[in-house]
Amino acid sequence: MTKEELKQLLQQYRQGKIGEQQIIEKIASLRFESLGFATIDHHRQLRQGFPEVILCQGKTPDQVAEIASRIHKRSQPLLATRATLEHFKAVKKEIRQSHYHEFARTITANEPKKPLSNRGTILVITAGTSDIPVAEEAFITCQMLGNPVERLYDVGVAGIHRLLSQNIKLQKANVIIVVAGMEGALPSVVGGLVDVPVIAVPTSIGYGARMR
Repeated sequence: MTKEELKQLLQQYRQGKIGEQQIIEKIASLRFESLGFATIDHHRQLRQGFPEVILCQGKTPDQVAEIASRIHKRSQPLLATRATLEHFKAVKKEIRQSHYHEFARTITANEPKKPLSNRGTILVITAGTSDIPVAEEAFITCQMLGNPVERLYDVGVAGIHRLLSQNIKLQKANVIIVVAGMEGALPSVVGGLVDVPVIAVPTSIGYGARMR
């Protein structure tokens, strides 16, 4: 349930279209839903602005599809992460409008048509091409949360001129997410170039650094 849906429900009650018992039952039924293997918190969007995100890892395709279907039935945005193609095929049978983002390993539906107003731009950066799958998960997540997002990929410190040539894009960002492999120098370099929050996301890509 969104805040707008709650307002509409209260308006219907005020106008006499539904009774007190109906509104109590309606609100109570939207709090959570038990599926046996999972308990879905349907009030998460009301409290925090976004419904539960489904972590597909460790769940069967049928379990993911069932959870996704219950979220989608309430017209809530749907985001499932760490999803395989098998997970998506099961979800697609229940939600025809769902989409699979292969690089990001995410499933989405009821995507926002445009970013929310008064939101600053998030810039997602990768050190190398091999970091892109993790970066794409962050990119899709930010999009689903209603943020304007841009990409800047393969600009690691091994060729630092690639990063410095994008200084205008760096300075325009309000938040920067830096996805870098085991050597991990890029977040520190970016942090020295900007005055906005920098979120460092390490990955297991690369060989790391060895000090003698």
